[in-house]
Amino acid sequence: MADLKTDEQLLRAIAHSEHEALELLYTRYWQQLFMVAYNVLKNKSACEDIVQEAFLQIWQRRQKLDIQTSLEAYLFSMIRYSVFRYIKKEQAHSQVFENLEDRLHCITPEDIVVEKNIRSQLAVVVNSLPEKCREVYILSREEHLTHHEIANRLNISTKTVENQITIALKKIRFSITRMTGIFFFISFF
Repeated sequence: MADLKTDEQLLRAIAHSEHEALELLYTRYWQQLFMVAYNVLKNKSACEDIVQEAFLQIWQRRQKLDIQTSLEAYLFSMIRYSVFRYIKKEQAHSQVFENLEDRLHCITPEDIVVEKNIRSQLAVVVNSLPEKCREVYILSREEHLTHHEIANRLNISTKTVENQITIALKKIRFSITRMTGIFFFISFF
């Protein structure tokens, strides 16, 4: 499977029922798709279900898929439509509709390129963090654990967790700001 590098190659392998290709696709896109859903719903469990369902649909329709755009754009569209369906079904009359259009802006190819560059730079910075700082950051931002949960897991104080996250975010902000030439709040990382 290591020779499957492009999305097109992965799709062909998935169409031939190669489970490992689906796993690679999942690994490649899960976090990005989760964040797209989470930025709107703010419900970890629902977002995990939505993303899981998207990959299940890819697998179930693997031999009939006819993707006219990039696979990445197709996946993002799947998630957006699933979020809309979730909202309509579960929260039709809630405040989740407030500012919905602002939160669900249309993703352009330029947005995807910028996001890829930022995520690539983020990975470099995170990998360069001291071991404990990197571990705390990953538990917080990628596994979505609370400060208290991280402290319990690593047997450290919540104050230490807060300090490590502060250190990580300062380094990340500095690096990303240098790369992009702009300053922005990195809460979604």
